[in-house]
Amino acid sequence: MKALQMYINGKWVQRSNASSIDVKNPSNGKTIATIPRGTEEDVNNAVQAAKTAFRGEVWRQIKAFERGEILFDIADKIKSHRDELAELESTDVGKPLSQGYADVDAATRYFRFYGGAADKVMGDTIPIEDGLLDYVVREPVGVTAHIVPWNYPLQIISRSVAAAIATGNTVVVKSAEDTPMTAMRLTEFFDELDLPAGVFNHVTGYGHEAGAALSGHSSINHVTFTGSVGTGIAVGQAAMANVVPSTLELGGKSPNIVFANCDIEKTVEGVVRSIIQNAGQTCSAGARLLVEESFKQEFLEKVAERFKRLAVGAGMQDKDLGPILNEKQYRHVMAMIELAKEEANVLVGGNSVAVEGYEEGFYVQPTIIDGVNRNSRLAKEEIFGPVLTVFTFRDTEEALELANSTDYGLVTGIWTKDISTAHYLASRIDSGQIFINNYGAGGGVQMPFGGYKKSGFGREKGWEALYNYTVMKNVAVKYK
Repeated sequence: MKALQMYINGKWVQRSNASSIDVKNPSNGKTIATIPRGTEEDVNNAVQAAKTAFRGEVWRQIKAFERGEILFDIADKIKSHRDELAELESTDVGKPLSQGYADVDAATRYFRFYGGAADKVMGDTIPIEDGLLDYVVREPVGVTAHIVPWNYPLQIISRSVAAAIATGNTVVVKSAEDTPMTAMRLTEFFDELDLPAGVFNHVTGYGHEAGAALSGHSSINHVTFTGSVGTGIAVGQAAMANVVPSTLELGGKSPNIVFANCDIEKTVEGVVRSIIQNAGQTCSAGARLLVEESFKQEFLEKVAERFKRLAVGAGMQDKDLGPILNEKQYRHVMAMIELAKEEANVLVGGNSVAVEGYEEGFYVQPTIIDGVNRNSRLAKEEIFGPVLTVFTFRDTEEALELANSTDYGLVTGIWTKDISTAHYLASRIDSGQIFINNYGAGGGVQMPFGGYKKSGFGREKGWEALYNYTVMKNVAVKYK
């Protein structure tokens, strides 16, 4: 067990109070580390360090391509520690080891992508009139706050921090109290670089304490948050109180829309994978199955058969599904399944799982629920577990109505050989990402990611995310 520290102004520091937080392995419930219970004072110290670094000449004089080289260095460190990081992510989050490897590879790609973009964020000129030169430049926004969720800590810290540093900002990260281990290892990589003190800072603690202090700090210039809708609203309100922009990536109740003319085998695999990844603890999980009525029985039988073959186990056992993160989340998932037993029909699963040797972990059978009322909580709310709810539609218009029937709009999968139908639905579904005959596109570092409605606003990933961390300035020069 390790006693970890925070990283502020280029130094490893103890907490400002005597409290710490236990970090547990979800697979067996054992404590694997302790982290400081960061306070408002700790957050203030980190923000002030980042502010001083941003205003200092040393960081300002580092050229754009040199910032890119910093990110390439981090990418190289991640790649060279691939096995270690994958095992750490699997142990800390509970996800299957192979998914840990996928997260590490994605993190490497984020730092490479934004490393390459660092010297390519261009301005523009605007024709006004003879004798007037008007141009636009994009400048770094300043001190950026990054509040990281527990389900994909390495990926999500990488995608926002890399974009922020590429554009010349300084960074304060607040990692999730449940899963800080890979964020801490990444911090160690930054510490090994010859960076000006305060460019990268990492504080730990509870969201309602350290996270709230960070999102509402008067010297923060941009807040990036991934998490629940309720917390996202609080973060956005705190940022707006200081008239500070925020990028919010929140929940989802994403549908897979399956037509009778789909490629059955590929569709079954896509639907199953979209809901079991990280035991369904994914904002973009394909939690709703919308299937053409005439095709329902045939397709659902194949999905159910696939579900029954899925194996559940500890993260490092690398089964199809790992554990639920903690008891609180487990109780929520099981409460929703119990509601399904009252209101609907549980076709597959519906129970907890005992994994030999890991009895203290919280494991749930992959579950399929049919016959759900369209107005039920099961149809509207995130379950955040390996639970698939099934609905039917008779025609394209009903499929469209169903797809748009929740408060969320993050991801949608459309499975059909009729490309006209696919494009028609893609143009009318309220969703930030649409996947046709696939779901997820391998993570897609280059693809902008974010949602409609209560799934949040702003975009992460891809080129678009760079603009989160810049402010536009217009300059007009009269020369005659």
